[in-house]
Amino acid sequence: MLKGWIALSYQFICYPKCTTCQRARRWLMEHDVPFAERDIKSDHPAAGELESWYRESGLPLKKFFNTSGLLYKSLALREKLPGMDEQEQLALLATDGMLVRRPILVGKETVLVGFSEEEWERRLGRGESSDGNAV
Repeated sequence: MLKGWIALSYQFICYPKCTTCQRARRWLMEHDVPFAERDIKSDHPAAGELESWYRESGLPLKKFFNTSGLLYKSLALREKLPGMDEQEQLALLATDGMLVRRPILVGKETVLVGFSEEEWERRLGRGESSDGNAV
């Protein structure tokens, strides 16, 4: 169990076919992190949710864009984003879940964008599992 764990559930926003999301889901399960899964393609985040996550994360808004995605590239967003203000970027992200970088893990005072095992361990805390082994 993770150190200092509070019995709450995280929202795990992902694209089920994404291999990075699959690795993140496996990590959550291996570390007994309770989560509710949300498919970013069929239930994409609204602009208000994205804005809240963006503000809570402390990350630049650009980090919320799936810059390696086909849609991002086909819309030439690399060239267009610098000319857009924050609200325009959030509205654009809300139009299609495939524009949003994934996975996103949202919990009380926690927003993690993308999956880095080291970052997730650092942000969620490490401790011992219920059998006494380090996790």
